[in-house]
Amino acid sequence: MIAGRGRKIRPPRRVLLHLLITMLTTKAKISLPQGLGTGDAVDFDSMWDVLASSLREIHTKNASKLSFEELYRNAYKLVLKKRGETLYIRVKEFEEEWLANEVQPRIIEELSQTLLLAASGSQTIATANEKRVAGEKLLRALKQAWEDHNLCMNMTTDVLMYMDRVYCKDFRKPSIFTASMGQFRDHVLRTPLSDNPDDRISIAHVLNAVILDQVQMDREGDIVDKSLLKSCAYMLEGLYETEDEDESTKLYLTSFEPEFLRASEEFYRIEGAKLLLEADAGTFCKDARKRVNDEEDRCRSTLSPLTLAKIKSVVETELIKRNLPEVIALEGSGVKYMLDNERLLELELMYELSARVDPKKEELRKAVQARILEMGNDVNKATAAATQTPPKPSDQDGDKAEGDEKAPEKPVSQQTTAAIKWVDDVLQLKERYDNVLTEAFKSDQGLQTAFSRSFTDFINAFERSSEYLSLFFDENMKKGIKGKTENEVDLLLDKGITLLRYIQDKDMFERYYKKHLSRRLLMKRSISMDAERQMISKMKMEVGNTFTQRIEAMFKDMAVSADLTSNYKRHVAELGDPDPERAEIEVNVLTSTMWPLESMAPSYNEGEDRPRCIFPTQIERIKQGFEKFYLDKHSGRQLTWQANMGTADLRAYFPKMKGLKKTREINVSTYAMVILLLFNDLPPGGFMTTEEIQAQTNIPLNELTRNLQSLGVAQKTRVLRKEPMSKDVKIDDKFYFNETFYSQFQKFKIGVVTSGNKIEDSQERSETEKKNNDTRGGVIEAAVVRIMKQRKELTHQKLMAEVIQQLTARFMPDVNMVKKRIESLIEREYLERIEDREPAAYRYLA
Repeated sequence: MIAGRGRKIRPPRRVLLHLLITMLTTKAKISLPQGLGTGDAVDFDSMWDVLASSLREIHTKNASKLSFEELYRNAYKLVLKKRGETLYIRVKEFEEEWLANEVQPRIIEELSQTLLLAASGSQTIATANEKRVAGEKLLRALKQAWEDHNLCMNMTTDVLMYMDRVYCKDFRKPSIFTASMGQFRDHVLRTPLSDNPDDRISIAHVLNAVILDQVQMDREGDIVDKSLLKSCAYMLEGLYETEDEDESTKLYLTSFEPEFLRASEEFYRIEGAKLLLEADAGTFCKDARKRVNDEEDRCRSTLSPLTLAKIKSVVETELIKRNLPEVIALEGSGVKYMLDNERLLELELMYELSARVDPKKEELRKAVQARILEMGNDVNKATAAATQTPPKPSDQDGDKAEGDEKAPEKPVSQQTTAAIKWVDDVLQLKERYDNVLTEAFKSDQGLQTAFSRSFTDFINAFERSSEYLSLFFDENMKKGIKGKTENEVDLLLDKGITLLRYIQDKDMFERYYKKHLSRRLLMKRSISMDAERQMISKMKMEVGNTFTQRIEAMFKDMAVSADLTSNYKRHVAELGDPDPERAEIEVNVLTSTMWPLESMAPSYNEGEDRPRCIFPTQIERIKQGFEKFYLDKHSGRQLTWQANMGTADLRAYFPKMKGLKKTREINVSTYAMVILLLFNDLPPGGFMTTEEIQAQTNIPLNELTRNLQSLGVAQKTRVLRKEPMSKDVKIDDKFYFNETFYSQFQKFKIGVVTSGNKIEDSQERSETEKKNNDTRGGVIEAAVVRIMKQRKELTHQKLMAEVIQQLTARFMPDVNMVKKRIESLIEREYLERIEDREPAAYRYLA
């Protein structure tokens, strides 16, 4: 690297004159060298001749025999005798003459016609190699001239140091070094190469053209002399437009850089269009990143770091920003293709390029959101199609033995399978895009928010998302978590909670979850109560304590019921009941306001009371005994027996069963127990019709039909014999006790026949939505009253906004429903309209 004044490196302060300092008593007195007294006469011309001759020797690199002490003494004497101005002018004239007559011609000799044509913008027929060689010759000549000029002017500055310190400082003149740099600029670089006023091409124009040409070659992969280019760029950095040497007036910034940036804009505009035509999106991203890195390296090793930020901006604007939307949308290789084929490295490149030109990554965000929505809607459509396909026939919903061996498990219904698959597919999609977000998008917060918004949109576009997610938890709590470690269970629950976070109608999910949970608790189908409580804890953290209050109350009821059953058994033991065949009872006492009893029981006509089952005598006696025990402890309460929710364990004797052991233990529903106990009172070979069974039990016909199908139609659990044998049960069908029944299991379960479908049909769904809307009405009214009680008066718009804001965490309120509830509160005099108020406003009435 050349040492020069471009970096404001001041000449070394050489001690060329040794002063004798004599210390007196109180003062330091400087004795000047002999011949420098103030009274000596000065012969300027003779002294200048000596100085001029010496300067010429310095420029011709023949200064080894010069006495710099003598030269300094002469210059010192001239300045001291008030001839500093003349000396300053003569030195400048000398340097100007030297540059014009000696330096400039040597550089012009290196100018070829090819370079002149290129600088003027004319077309040339020279090859790239010829242009490179010609350009390097000029660059070397300029480099040598610049280095020589710097070296000579440093030596000259040492000789004229006193002039710089005294004359230049007093008269505010630029130092001789600074002035000589300006002369190099004006008389070497900017001197016109032609006398033609229309052709003002200078060496500086040619220099710029050569450097730009060399840079172009470098961009195209040709080998160039980077150190030579760096030296010339350094020369331009060391020259200024003015003698003030302000950093912004560097010749590099005012002369070369604007042309370099304009040429780069054109290059990358063409490069971008070419890549769009010839390359795929991945290749475009790789080339774009390489171009940015190359330009950074070029600024550090070839040009100047001053240009780094500006050339990066050019590449980002012309190559990346201009073409990014088309690259992202490229068919067969764009973002959609990258996402579908998990091209994480290419997606990472795409993210980096997007971040360079747009902090919000809008184009990338839109493309990813669109693909997530598209894939999510595909999952929704596939699930909808699967649930519309007629399910395969299913005899019953369970047939599992409880002995040493187990009966083969019945397949889950087709619609239930589709529901579970929907959740699994959404979770897989979530996991896939979480991986993309982490690995390719650097966990970008803006993109993470966009991902969440997309998942929220397509999940809530699927009207059964709440029901399906609850069913997913239900299936896993019953059997999905079996054999899993604690960490695996925790991970599974976390995934489900993540989907719950996206569901807007969380009140609908709560309704379904309570329905499924109640069945698990009452039928004792949960694999792990710890997992159930862990799930409640996670839901509480996600959606708040209010959401889980009723669910926690259900667990409390179960715990209280277990203690109650134990206390009742002790009570019976203390009474000393002599009946050895007395049945044991286990009762779950449920708080009616906390349990979804209406959704667990079969549907009845609107306004019709639920029929009460007629229990056999021995069961009725036990039931009444428990009622007395309970009401003695809790007076004022009312117990309503829900026969449709219970189960019973029976020991059945089949006299004609093959084998020695003819008894079996059977787990059945409470309704099935009531039906089977009727056959104890029949003589051998006796039968009962469907109509007679209903008359004696008062079991609703639809429930009776399902239980009779389980007992008399299902092949593996046919403990009753039906005549005529058919799948359908008619009112006059006959049922006999099947004395020849056989099962290889000592203990087995007879499940209740269902349609093989745990998913609500359209009618049930409509009823659920109606009940949920009724509940929402009360929640909306409570929110309105709560807000108005605090604010006293509020405009309609602000009230609507606050109500929606408060309820959004639980469900997305319908604006019309909110308006209706406000009208209802006005009618019931909770609120009143404020007359003559614009905009419309309400007042709270205490």
